[in-house]
Amino acid sequence: MGVVTDIRSRSRAATLAAGASCEKAGRSGKRNVSLFWRIFSLNAAGLVVATALLLGPVTVSTPVLAGEALVLLAGLAALLAGNAVVLRIGLTPLHRLGRAMSTADLLVPGTRPEVSGPAEAAQLIATYNTMLDRLQAERAAGAGRALEAQERERHRIARELHDEVGQTLTAVLLQLKRVADRVPGDLREEVTLAQEATRAGLDEIRRIARRLRPGVLEELGLASALRSLAAEFTHHGLTVQHHIPGDLPPLAPEAELVLYRVAQEGLTNTARHADADRAALTLRPLPLPEGGGVELLVRDNGTGLGTAAEGAGIRGMRERALLIGAEIHFAPAPRGGTDVRLRVPAPPGDRSADRTGDSP
Repeated sequence: MGVVTDIRSRSRAATLAAGASCEKAGRSGKRNVSLFWRIFSLNAAGLVVATALLLGPVTVSTPVLAGEALVLLAGLAALLAGNAVVLRIGLTPLHRLGRAMSTADLLVPGTRPEVSGPAEAAQLIATYNTMLDRLQAERAAGAGRALEAQERERHRIARELHDEVGQTLTAVLLQLKRVADRVPGDLREEVTLAQEATRAGLDEIRRIARRLRPGVLEELGLASALRSLAAEFTHHGLTVQHHIPGDLPPLAPEAELVLYRVAQEGLTNTARHADADRAALTLRPLPLPEGGGVELLVRDNGTGLGTAAEGAGIRGMRERALLIGAEIHFAPAPRGGTDVRLRVPAPPGDRSADRTGDSP
């Protein structure tokens, strides 16, 4: 898949950047002195000074005099303080790395810890950043294969529901219609109820098939598919307003599918869990100063996310966003409820073309 290739390219670029920063830190003599040499130099300096004093005019009496004891204690305190300072400076990058490791989440791309400190710490941080980039790329590749297989399975199930179950229910509906013309009057009402139940089941099958395989997305495009999705979720108790312009920038098919699925999952969570009566679906193009691309916003006035742990739906949205290099954020809405905001960057070729067109 082309999306996975893009993610791996970004991972290689991040790896090269981390290596370059590590080399830059290595060329800086003051910042990248080995922790071993820092401690050894300080201890050696203390021992050299102590030896020079002992070989010089300084003597230690037996028993030790008060003035001599003070000098020895002052020297010991200076040596201990120097060791403490060196260790504090040397171990600070490792503490920072530990905090970054404890909060790292492959589904939430964030900033990498800065490559700094002594040589050992800088090398360890650079190695950790490289490992994190590789794991993130491998997870994105695996998620891409899984989502692609999921979409194929959705298409297969939707086709079977439409072609087999749908045709069977259509045949049953036609048979009931013929039976209704022949049955006695006292049984006609029961046959009519059976017809209505069969018709309702057929409509439900078609609705499920449309949700599994968004044919309108393939046939009419993203804007029409999102408008149809908003109309589908508008039912008793929930009103979904949509603000979707027609002049959207060109997007890859994978990006359009991710936008549609995130909007679908967001509205599904609103209908099932948010206890909301209003929702808004907004898609807008991003100006070039903001990076280009498009931004999808699903907003409701429900109860909000609260302190509950993220479920499979939210993690699935994060995986889809990671697959195309997009950013997704879940936050409280300004007037209560939840905001699901997905930012899909513009393809690099389109972004450079825009810059070229803007230049005189």
